[in-house]
Amino acid sequence: MNAESTLRLKLNKDEVSAFLDDAFPAAIRPSLGQVEALSPNHLRMRLDPVSSMVRPGGIVSGPTIMALVDVAAYAVIAAHHGAEAMAVTNSLSISFLRACYVEPTFADARLLKLGKRLATIDVRVWQRDEARIVAQSTVGYALP
Repeated sequence: MNAESTLRLKLNKDEVSAFLDDAFPAAIRPSLGQVEALSPNHLRMRLDPVSSMVRPGGIVSGPTIMALVDVAAYAVIAAHHGAEAMAVTNSLSISFLRACYVEPTFADARLLKLGKRLATIDVRVWQRDEARIVAQSTVGYALP
């Protein structure tokens, strides 16, 4: 199934949120962002960074951004593939394009390809305006 074709959602926004709440430990779940919007081929997550996510220099740390990217990719797959917790990251390439400030941060995950065994997702992290991209990532997932 290619992203060019119209994909059907198997889960709605609330079901994806509940799936993430069940899949990740409650103690870390708030640090991974919340599902903000969902449509075919696209999922948006929002993260409100807190002081524990800040690195020296007063910007959000790379590992925090990478976690947001990975969870957004995982969530968009779940929305289209179903609530199966066995999908695993097999590759993640990220480019940090500018500083990520301690303010609302969004990750737009778009399916590039959803196959039977592999999925490829483009994730763009932004703040203030969708055109102000903080990071861009291509994430590969192996599906069960």
